[in-house]
Amino acid sequence: MTAFSTLNLLPASQIENLNELGYLAMTPVQAASLPAILEGRDVRAQAKTGSGKTAAFGLGVMHRLDVSQYVTQSLVLCPTRELADQVAKELRRLARFTANIKILTLCGGQPMNAQRDSLLHAPHVVVGTPGRILEHLKRETLKLDGVATLVLDEADRMLEMGFRDDIDAIISYCPQQRQTLLFSATWPEDIARISQRVQRDPLTVETGDVSDLPSIEQTFYEASAREKMSALIGLLSERQPASCVVFCNTKRECDDIAASLGDAQISALALHGDLEQAERDRVLVRFANGSCRVLVATDVAARGLDIKSLAMVVNYQLSFDPEVHVHRIGRTARAGAEGCAVSFVAPDEMQRAHALEDFLQQRLAWRNVSELKSVAPKPLRAEMTTISLNGGRKAKIRPGDILGALTGDGGLSGDQVGKIDIAPTLAYVAIRQELVRKVMQQLTQVKIKGKTCRARIVK
Repeated sequence: MTAFSTLNLLPASQIENLNELGYLAMTPVQAASLPAILEGRDVRAQAKTGSGKTAAFGLGVMHRLDVSQYVTQSLVLCPTRELADQVAKELRRLARFTANIKILTLCGGQPMNAQRDSLLHAPHVVVGTPGRILEHLKRETLKLDGVATLVLDEADRMLEMGFRDDIDAIISYCPQQRQTLLFSATWPEDIARISQRVQRDPLTVETGDVSDLPSIEQTFYEASAREKMSALIGLLSERQPASCVVFCNTKRECDDIAASLGDAQISALALHGDLEQAERDRVLVRFANGSCRVLVATDVAARGLDIKSLAMVVNYQLSFDPEVHVHRIGRTARAGAEGCAVSFVAPDEMQRAHALEDFLQQRLAWRNVSELKSVAPKPLRAEMTTISLNGGRKAKIRPGDILGALTGDGGLSGDQVGKIDIAPTLAYVAIRQELVRKVMQQLTQVKIKGKTCRARIVK
């Protein structure tokens, strides 16, 4: 347990900020990498989901920023918009005590013109996906000649998604004299090769075996393809998890499973690459806010989920890669919390189960699927409903403004209001389901920062 106060962090207010955020001691990846990052060294680190890697490179980014210089000084590349949004949110938290830091997210699925207008005054930090970043570079709406720190976050996933050429092209726009930080959940040969090309004498940090998952209770059920749905409904009916991600291998299976769960009165939404970006955003907000209990997702779509405490992970099919299995279930044991993972294995998936057993170097815990099939179906409904308000960060609206309006003129108590998320032009608020109609009526009379906000239920 190493305290952040042992580091010479800049700005000086950062230690107080970290204390307020509840960051009292460094995680292993932070303790191993931060001293070198603060010295300006290149670092390549292997760190699993929930290990604290975003704060590790985020503190390094904040440490090197000169807020008086309005040029882009740091670039963080992420594989998906969801992860980019999550990273940008964390960087803003780390920048709370420093005035006038501009952090901009540039991802596909958003209007180019709005992004171009935001780039007229250069942000200090850009977080984005490779395709959209490269598009701005080619249009000369984004300049990287002042970049002092380049971060490749979840580099393994970016390579899997075919971003290798885009990454190389983006790096060609950056100064040769820079700090490059590379974070990856897995360590394939391609990661070593890209590190050799783009980093100088990097410190290598490995924070333990990715197969080391002592805090996750894993259970496996052999189930035919026909048995899996009834087993899943039985599992969810019996356990009644507050939140659950069900992993599938194809987009079509996501839609089919979510629809079947809905028919069984289980609150479920599908998340996959065929959804329009606005629809993806709505799905993620509803799940994070507790207005959906089950998210049925593919691996790529679920990358970057910002769920602080996920009660359960279900593998509807086993992954073909044991390391992907480990990172799937690792989402239910973030930051040291205990987790629960259940896997359904068809006879034709047994070879994958044996490979997983070899990878984990332990016997898998099998139970009889008839236990789940015999459970009487029980509804699993969401406790919250998410509403959206027009007006977000661009209108200088903060979570406290919304909470104050709802608990003041709105007449709600604090425990009736759930998570509040602020987007550039919208705010999302979770409200207990039984109070939604009342809240929608009251919001027509409540003003936030002196303005009446239009409210709608997010569906």
